[in-house]
Amino acid sequence: MLIRASRILAIIIGILTPLAETIRRWSTWQDNPPAIIDDYLLGGFLLYGAWRVGKDVKSGQRFLAAGWAFMCGMAYGSFFEQVHRYRLGISDPAPISSLWVAVIKGVGLALAVIALLVTLRRLPEEKLL
Repeated sequence: MLIRASRILAIIIGILTPLAETIRRWSTWQDNPPAIIDDYLLGGFLLYGAWRVGKDVKSGQRFLAAGWAFMCGMAYGSFFEQVHRYRLGISDPAPISSLWVAVIKGVGLALAVIALLVTLRRLPEEKLL
């Protein structure tokens, strides 16, 4: 079932995103503390949605979709701001090049959109006895 793949991806991204953001902003988070908090919220929403789907697919679907929708909104702004900064020559605080940060954010945005669409698909009706 596709929603199970969405759940697994939510667990992976829900863990990796806050971890990667912590590494990225390790030495600069004091300059703008809210810039790191949003990724923790994103991870929390995805993990909560994945947990709810794991308990009951039908009732958890809306929570997982909300987590993916939150990520889509976050990733959209983050990706295009990163591209804008790259074009201006503003370096990123990450320990990798600004171009790679933009590529990673673009892939994340694409995955979030696909996962949201998959999660929003109608679930198969349960067989009646």
